[in-house]
Amino acid sequence: MVVNWLKRWLKKPATSDALVSISRDEHEVSRRGISHNALKVLYRLQNSGHEAYLVGGCVRDLQLDLSPKDFDVATDATPEQVRKLFSNSRIIGRRFRIVHVTFGREIIEVTTFRGKADEADSDQKQSAEGMLLRDNVYGDLEDDARRRDFTINAMYYTPKDFSIKAYPIGMQDLANKVIRIIGDAETRYREDPVRMLRAVRFAGKLGFDIEPKTAKPIYEVAPLLTHIAPARLFDEVVKLLMSGNGLKTWQLMQQYGLLEPLLPQTYEVLKASQDDYYQRFIDQALTNTDARINARKAVTPAFLYAALLWPAVREQALHNITMGTPEVPAWQKAMGQVLSRQVKTVAIPKRFSIPMKEIWELQLRLPKRRGLRAEQLLAHPRFRAAYDFLLLRESAGEQLEDLGKWWTDYQERNPDQRANMRTVLGQQNGPKKRRRRKPSNTKKQAD
Repeated sequence: MVVNWLKRWLKKPATSDALVSISRDEHEVSRRGISHNALKVLYRLQNSGHEAYLVGGCVRDLQLDLSPKDFDVATDATPEQVRKLFSNSRIIGRRFRIVHVTFGREIIEVTTFRGKADEADSDQKQSAEGMLLRDNVYGDLEDDARRRDFTINAMYYTPKDFSIKAYPIGMQDLANKVIRIIGDAETRYREDPVRMLRAVRFAGKLGFDIEPKTAKPIYEVAPLLTHIAPARLFDEVVKLLMSGNGLKTWQLMQQYGLLEPLLPQTYEVLKASQDDYYQRFIDQALTNTDARINARKAVTPAFLYAALLWPAVREQALHNITMGTPEVPAWQKAMGQVLSRQVKTVAIPKRFSIPMKEIWELQLRLPKRRGLRAEQLLAHPRFRAAYDFLLLRESAGEQLEDLGKWWTDYQERNPDQRANMRTVLGQQNGPKKRRRRKPSNTKKQAD
């Protein structure tokens, strides 16, 4: 069915910049793929006399025969009207107010049709760079479509007659696998620089190409990302790299110059590095993360960010050692230095930064396996993450004397075999050096 739809739309001329209605037999969206709670929100709004549509990525993904992660609704009802209809809802946001309708763990996001402010409208505010600081300006369906970011996201589905409203060029872009921004690209990026990240994310996720006019301004206006709240950018980076297509998205971030404003220290190390160890390390970390996500295994931003900042931490630690700081304090100092700089651009919550530091700290402890230390390390809550991190370092080419293999073997052995491994290790390293005791005060006095 999807193949037939693609063939139909590839043949159609995209001559209009106005929304057209696409009947049920011309698209692939079915209520079977739509969240029951999203339909409940749609029906209640419509039964109360309001227009209401599923909108954006959920419609796009259903059209592509993909499973949406969430469902958004667009309506002509104001946030206050939506709030009155749903007791399980709350209004959030300052730049543009939206309503979250909560059903257990599922949240249906409801937005009022956005409009274009006129000169007399006081509820839209822009910065000197053109960024929208407040945008509570409402309009109709056509206005809302023009305010969407990309043509493939300006799609509206209604269960009233099972039709989709979309731009013809949007349907063709979907068929041709193209990311195209609506309106002037530079102006739209200046309004909200996160749109650049969204362009790259959709290209990586869907395997689409970014249309040349949409791509061209990104290189010039990428520094505007430093004007975005660091907390918001944390969420955006997680979306970029933890969607199951992280490696491809990372490559696009580098291609379009988006790495420097987000991870400036990592960018500098990669740029200055004489070999590709750090690039291989991050690529392998993202490859492993993609595999876990696509296998529906648990992943955490702590491990991902630990990998992304490892180049900066390692280089800073080596620099600290060169400047005369002892090894362990040099690494501890480096961790603090890198994190304190990073949070100025992308804020990392403590619930992730603390495990990150533990993963890094364990890299110093994993080589120290004599006596009972190996068993103590094995019982550490972050051991598994630190062990995986160690294997990443080795796979990227770091020479660690088969430390990863030793720990792999150790985990697979029974207690007696583990004790033997520790004994052999002690014999290989020689007897443990004893510290000389200082003479007691009594002896000094006798002398």
